[in-house]
Amino acid sequence: MVMKLSSIRQASVWAAALVLCCVALASAPAAHAQDKITAQSLIDRQLILDQITRYYYNFGKAERQSEESFYADDGELILGTRHYKGKEGIKSAYNRTPAAPPATAAPAAGAAPAASAAPAASAAPAAAAAPPRERTAFNVTIDNPLIIVHGDTATSQVIFTEYRQDKVGDPMKMTTQGKEYATWVKVNGQWLYKTRQIASGSNPPEGWKE
Repeated sequence: MVMKLSSIRQASVWAAALVLCCVALASAPAAHAQDKITAQSLIDRQLILDQITRYYYNFGKAERQSEESFYADDGELILGTRHYKGKEGIKSAYNRTPAAPPATAAPAAGAAPAASAAPAASAAPAAAAAPPRERTAFNVTIDNPLIIVHGDTATSQVIFTEYRQDKVGDPMKMTTQGKEYATWVKVNGQWLYKTRQIASGSNPPEGWKE
């Protein structure tokens, strides 16, 4: 009986501590650039992080979800000095046809689109088609997500790192690292990119506001 009462008291203490933590979280000073942390804002932050993760999982896939489907109708993709606006503009960024390479040049085996640049369509086949090559691995990870929710809009910052293989069976090598700065809008309950901008340095783009 004594052990049972002790267990009940211990459970009560933990429950009280949990309640106090929840109260402290609700009454704590607002996080930087965010008015108030609520259960809904925490859910929205997770939904946005899930969208970012799905977006980066697309890179390197033979069959991927269309990139423009992650953007609002008036969304914008900014890669350096290049701006792609609207779904059609963003779609064109991922389907640009590059200039034909010199006859002696050959595309890298299994090359995959980079997260930091607009991927281009495969070059036109040479007169004598080369046998298909095995696709090499291409992975992108994201780290240090900072997501600030303002009702039905939000901002996010993540660091992305690209890893590639020189050839099938080789270990993965880090090839690129950069930062993504994005704004978001909730459309019919779904979070979509309003703007997505890639930066290579540590400083945010000019005019950036959380």
